[in-house]
Amino acid sequence: MKSVTIKDVAKAAGVSYSTVSRALTGSPEISEETRERILQICREMNYTTNTVARSMVMKSTKLLGLILTSVNNPFMSELAYYIDRQARERGYNIILCNSSRDAEQERELFELMMGRQVDGILIFPSGMDSYNKLRAYLSRVPTVFIGENLREAPESYVSVDNYRGAQIGVEYLYSLGHRNILYFGRRRGSTTHQLRAEGYADACRRLGLTPQYCNNTFSSSSIKYGYQMAKQLFSQKRNYSAIFAATDTNALGIMQAAEEIGLKIPEELSLLGFDNIHDSGLPRIELSTVEQPKKMLAAVAVDTLIDKIQNELTGYSHRILSPTLIERSSCARVK
Repeated sequence: MKSVTIKDVAKAAGVSYSTVSRALTGSPEISEETRERILQICREMNYTTNTVARSMVMKSTKLLGLILTSVNNPFMSELAYYIDRQARERGYNIILCNSSRDAEQERELFELMMGRQVDGILIFPSGMDSYNKLRAYLSRVPTVFIGENLREAPESYVSVDNYRGAQIGVEYLYSLGHRNILYFGRRRGSTTHQLRAEGYADACRRLGLTPQYCNNTFSSSSIKYGYQMAKQLFSQKRNYSAIFAATDTNALGIMQAAEEIGLKIPEELSLLGFDNIHDSGLPRIELSTVEQPKKMLAAVAVDTLIDKIQNELTGYSHRILSPTLIERSSCARVK
């Protein structure tokens, strides 16, 4: 089937090629009545804009690349939703890719995004070395890292204060009378998880508590992995009254394992998560958690990137957002 061109629309509307172009770009040089008539003809003829040709003229594709580590992770999928909404409000569309926490795949996707001429890239890094491995590309396309604290790296990033968030969690459980708090899901290879574990340990020491850990030997956090680790943990003697899970997905896995052995939450064990994913607030779950402000995280990341694009900024910014405690019904005061 022959595709409809802008010249076909101009002929049907009885106007010039340039008038159709002005209608499509929202130019004030034509009347609103003429614009609406032309746009109606475009719809009737099923005309679609040649975005490649337009981007060559405008020197902008109005596309942002988004690279996540795991699209099926509930936190990631919710973050992607808010990023897409914020980008659309700013007049941009998103191309979403999944790196699967693979550094080489992440690099290939970054090259793919540049090949597609995206105006900028948002990336949730696959690991602590992502910045160094992508450094050669960063001067060629505006980039903002999300979620991972790059410390003093000279590149823009937006993250949540994971260290303080873990401290908030320990202080909350301590206020409920818990003096034996297990940190569940400590994981290597991630600055985010490193900061959460450090915040937990420092808060314990400040409050006179002894840190206890159940380490995550898997490459990521999930309900499945949380369940498997919890089953092994619950087969041993319990010397803790509360568990502070490194992620909500881990906490949901703990809930599943606890239900199988008849361990009641919060009557026999208090459980606190981190992230505040959507499922955490569902009935029968009601997980207390430390919230990452996903909507704000997305808005700041998108706005930072678009400001870099539109203002051709060469500098960088480091934004650390504050987490908050969400109290539900999975934690109880020690009697």
